[in-house]
Amino acid sequence: MKRWILLFLVYLNTPLLFSQEEVSKWEINGYLKQMQTFLFFNNSYFDLQQFKLVDTFLLDNLIHNRVNIKYYASENLTFKADIRTRFFYGDLVRQTPRFGAQIDNANNDYLDLSLVLLDGSSAVLHSMLDRLYVEYVSGEWEIRLGRQRINWGINTVWNPNDVFNAFAFTDFDYEERPGSDALRVRKYFGFASSLEIAVKAFDRVEEAVIAGLWKFNTGKYDYQILAGYVREDLALGAGWAGNLGNAGFKGEFTYFAPLKEENNNAFALTFALDYQFQNSLYLNAGYLFNSQGQPDANIVQLFNFELSARNLYPYRHAAFMAVTYPVSPLLNAGLTTIYSPGPSNALFLNPVVAYSLKTNWDIDLTGQLSFFQNDGYTSPLQALFLRTKWSF
Repeated sequence: MKRWILLFLVYLNTPLLFSQEEVSKWEINGYLKQMQTFLFFNNSYFDLQQFKLVDTFLLDNLIHNRVNIKYYASENLTFKADIRTRFFYGDLVRQTPRFGAQIDNANNDYLDLSLVLLDGSSAVLHSMLDRLYVEYVSGEWEIRLGRQRINWGINTVWNPNDVFNAFAFTDFDYEERPGSDALRVRKYFGFASSLEIAVKAFDRVEEAVIAGLWKFNTGKYDYQILAGYVREDLALGAGWAGNLGNAGFKGEFTYFAPLKEENNNAFALTFALDYQFQNSLYLNAGYLFNSQGQPDANIVQLFNFELSARNLYPYRHAAFMAVTYPVSPLLNAGLTTIYSPGPSNALFLNPVVAYSLKTNWDIDLTGQLSFFQNDGYTSPLQALFLRTKWSF
């Protein structure tokens, strides 16, 4: 399995061996990013590896390369393979025990399609195939087998309908989002209507995800209904997207009923309104109810809680508002605010400034600031990310 990287590099260069007609069947693109991370802690924390208190400031770095490849074998058959390679180095790697193993375990699904190429005390090089599937399309039928993104979510921040591969909105550097090793079959029925069934690979029934999704349009709204078996739960959910006047209105919810008495049921509901003014100012505001959340969770849990469709946020209630504005054709600025009522009055701020340096070159500065109430508002963790991206 670990030899796939060498085979993939050969596969990447095979278009050079074919005629111009054959080369036209290939589509290759991707990017190279460099990101510096600045982490500020209000208090020193205890490092179990070094068995001592460490500094309240960490500097970390990430070089991130992605290559996306499609091969159109015929009018009906397409092969897809995307490779993601990341080089981590700096304080965060140094202060995290078994950093390489944690990264490797967190990014795989059923198949082991990743490899830690370098696992040092302060540097880790990790590579993986996060898309690897074959797709067959014929008329109204679409069949896809392999590692793929099964995107059933509708909202921007939280997605209770995303039962196959939930994602964390704080992981902004992974815009492609995680994939699942699965079989998906979709049948289209005219305008904005389809039925699809997906099965995630599993060894034990307790780990299985088997679900169906029906999409349809009525009354100028797009709707979807899902039902299935999700890791020892029966899941039933729905979502919608349309307009209230000139504003967009969308939402989704899912109810998880456990098949084992010792497990708790779960319900997640989210909805949002978005509106763009004539001066291009964009507003997006919404709400999340998460029955599995806690009213008094630690705000730091936002970055390390166990994420799933049945538990999308550490808190039970959360309200968000996002504002973005194009300051100039090349400069954009935005701010996302998430507030959770409760004893700690948790607050999360996510400011972003992005600038287009030139064609295919971009730079952005992103902040992630957490606050909670404890004898006044305090912030245990602040993070700044400076990222440069070249697309090809």
